[in-house]
Amino acid sequence: MAALRHSGMRPLILAGKRLSAPSAAAPRLSLTQSITRPFSVSSSKMSSSFYPGEPEAPELKTGIPGPKSQEHIAKLDKVFDTRSLNMLADYTQSFGNYFVDPDGNKLLDVYAQIASIPLGYNNPALKKAAQSPEMIDAIINRPALGNFPSHNWAEILETGILKVAPKGLDQVFTAMAGSDANETAYKAAFMWRRMKDRGGPTVEFTEEEMQSSMNNQTPGASQLSIMSFKAAFHGRLFGSLSTTRSKPIHKLDIPAFDWPQATFPLLKYPLEEHAEENAKAEADSIAEVEDLIKNYHVPPCAVIVEPIQSEGGDNHASPAFFRKLREVTAKHNVLLIVDEVQTGVGATGKFWAHDHWDLPSPPDMVTFSKKAQTAGYYFGNPELRPNKPYRQFNTWMGDPARCLLFRAIIDEVQRLDLVANTAKVGDYLYGKLEALAQKYPEEFKNLRGKNRGTFIAFDNPNRDQFIAKVKKLGVNIGGSGANAVRLRPMLIFEKQHADILLETLEKAVTSA
Repeated sequence: MAALRHSGMRPLILAGKRLSAPSAAAPRLSLTQSITRPFSVSSSKMSSSFYPGEPEAPELKTGIPGPKSQEHIAKLDKVFDTRSLNMLADYTQSFGNYFVDPDGNKLLDVYAQIASIPLGYNNPALKKAAQSPEMIDAIINRPALGNFPSHNWAEILETGILKVAPKGLDQVFTAMAGSDANETAYKAAFMWRRMKDRGGPTVEFTEEEMQSSMNNQTPGASQLSIMSFKAAFHGRLFGSLSTTRSKPIHKLDIPAFDWPQATFPLLKYPLEEHAEENAKAEADSIAEVEDLIKNYHVPPCAVIVEPIQSEGGDNHASPAFFRKLREVTAKHNVLLIVDEVQTGVGATGKFWAHDHWDLPSPPDMVTFSKKAQTAGYYFGNPELRPNKPYRQFNTWMGDPARCLLFRAIIDEVQRLDLVANTAKVGDYLYGKLEALAQKYPEEFKNLRGKNRGTFIAFDNPNRDQFIAKVKKLGVNIGGSGANAVRLRPMLIFEKQHADILLETLEKAVTSA
């Protein structure tokens, strides 16, 4: 059950297996029964500006999972663990903002594959990029990038990933996924710090260091750490898992490093009513960070932070907090790694969420994945390149095909001005949610995400049941933390989609 909290779904017993589904109390529907929306949506007849032919509204034909989905799930469960399954998809039929399952149920998707779909399902521009000779070459001749990069690898990076590099960061190390991006950033931080301790990049390793490293006893290296924050999520690999603090289910039975965690400021909402308390919470957090940097028994060489703690409950902090964090890390010669895996690529109304902070100096590294469809970390300081080859290395070191896809995503985001669209639609959506929170204060608590695009969340006391009910009404939505309902629409989400979402949310709290 705990593993299902990631999606906020309730279990269904099917052939002895637990599957995600609406409450068993929900009325079952006949296979031929087509459900129209149980309430009118004035804007639902507007066509999508970006997807002509997109469904005008959700449509449910069966319960979820329906009979076809159940058949596929039973088959899948024989060869693949389905216990965290939320819904089964038919991606050949999904389109734009709408997720379609094998039974023909069409749901407005404001969860977007855990915030990882930027341009909607079956995007024509991405299809075109996928059919290009350059893409075919990258797929069938996948290179070991560290050893055998293609002749046009620099051009692919410069016209794609580096085209949207955060300010002050002009280099990239490409990786496979968000956890991998953070792991390699940690490695870069450790190697940078030990290089400094030795006296610079030209100082050779001692024989003792080389021999002891084979016994996992490298002098100095084992006495360093990466600091994270309570409720943080940075991945599920060994190093990244030691900085993840969001849910026990991620960490149980896995050996972890003795690394420090600071308290992320727990802000109270509405912000304007708790300004003094929130300022104190942020000041206390910064003081704790500085104390851990100076006094923790395994000193941190880097601090990693999410602009918005996503899996941990959509926890926010002010730009002033992050500016102070940058100041403290710089003061103590500790690297600042900003984890933009979930917040990056336009979701907050700016391409990178840390652009909201107006930092006095850039982060040392910014990690990315999800909506980028590839992964890695940006950096600017040449010293963050290890002093010798093969120290930051693996066979693939990323995937040129996925980098080409990100390039096509970037081109579409810029061509259609989708970051501005997300900021505008987010302001509209937030204002309407404020009205819902005033009308139903017990159902929409701690609304947060103002001026952060569509990266919006609220708390609901019966979150899992609420999400299940919303799904029965035709909207796929997600949860985070203990009680948060998080919105993660795609960048092509518009006001008419927001209206459908808003009326569905209200229907969920007013219907039996």
